[in-house]
Amino acid sequence: MTITPEDVYALAPYARTLGVTFEDMDAAELRTRLAFTDALSTTGGSLHGGALLGLADVSAAVCAALNAPPGTRPATADSTARFLRPAHGDVSAVSRPVQVTRSRAIVEIEIIDATGDLCAKVTQSVSLITSRDA
Repeated sequence: MTITPEDVYALAPYARTLGVTFEDMDAAELRTRLAFTDALSTTGGSLHGGALLGLADVSAAVCAALNAPPGTRPATADSTARFLRPAHGDVSAVSRPVQVTRSRAIVEIEIIDATGDLCAKVTQSVSLITSRDA
């Protein structure tokens, strides 16, 4: 399936609101980015965990959609996050499909800071909903 950043922003406006940008939209490995802003920060000057989870959620949904059967759309079913260190500055997310079936995708997301350190690792289960399920 072919998806452009503009498709994502039209279908999921939150992605643009949060500030997620797309660097590489490949089905095998999706690369996204989130720029640091004061509005997304928390104590100590790091990115808020909710901002990191927002990046992971958008990334997982797009990765799932890139790998999904035709006629389906993604919907988050479950998310498990491990925060490993504070994320200072801009971050990148690398998302890879672990398993994709007709109705579900499992996606792993690594969130990396500007120094290349792993800040968070997220595993997300994404339901692939057909129009008859909606």
